[in-house]
Amino acid sequence: MSVVKLDTGFNIEIDFNLAPFFKRFLAWIIDLIICWIYMYSFGEIFKIRTFFIFTDVWSVSGLLLSMPVLFYHLLFEWLNNGQSPGKILTGIQVVSAEGGQPAVSQYLLRWVFRTLDFAYFIPIAIIMRQLPWWTFPLSFAGLASVIFTSRSQRIGDLVAGTMLINLRGKTSWQDTVFMEIEDDYTPSYPQVMQMTDRDINTLKSLLQTIERTGDTDLTYRIAEKIRSSLKIENDRDNHEFLITLLKDYNYYTQSD
Repeated sequence: MSVVKLDTGFNIEIDFNLAPFFKRFLAWIIDLIICWIYMYSFGEIFKIRTFFIFTDVWSVSGLLLSMPVLFYHLLFEWLNNGQSPGKILTGIQVVSAEGGQPAVSQYLLRWVFRTLDFAYFIPIAIIMRQLPWWTFPLSFAGLASVIFTSRSQRIGDLVAGTMLINLRGKTSWQDTVFMEIEDDYTPSYPQVMQMTDRDINTLKSLLQTIERTGDTDLTYRIAEKIRSSLKIENDRDNHEFLITLLKDYNYYTQSD
């Protein structure tokens, strides 16, 4: 399985596995089936003609029925941290190629180029004699891009600066910031409020990885990087220091 190094946000690189092709394909099939079930079910309910995930978009009813399918991937990836239902079930996720969660503009670009990557319309247009037969290989432009690029990126990924990683057994940025703290808790480092939600998300998920692997060197590097960045001087154990930062951040944000 291919491995890529991504910056966690603390200028510390962590190895992530690229999403294997079979998982990407399975996620695509799952999402396609979900869209088909939706189209078929609501097409039957509202008596609108459908063909797989397509319908008569020239009518108002057909256009309204098609909207959820049209925006399916954009909305799920944007609102669910880079994961559609298919990606959730297969344990893969869209992330920025620079590390971290993609911006809305990156999700949008990735979605815009989906039509080029998954050109369903080309075989249909050929069958209906709207396109010449020699355009058929263009249906596989996205597949060719995944196979031949070093990070297995489809065209939309290359344009948007995103990629797909395998979450199983690896670090994820998407653990919640929220952390339970004691009622009488006293914070130690007000400087922690210089950190963003993304920084805290990253820190929490890295700590979970450290606890699984026992990587004390990674603990030291992260602790020293944060001490330097926030200008904190202390002799506290590195792991304890990082846990305290999480608690302090929650204390201050929950007190607002």
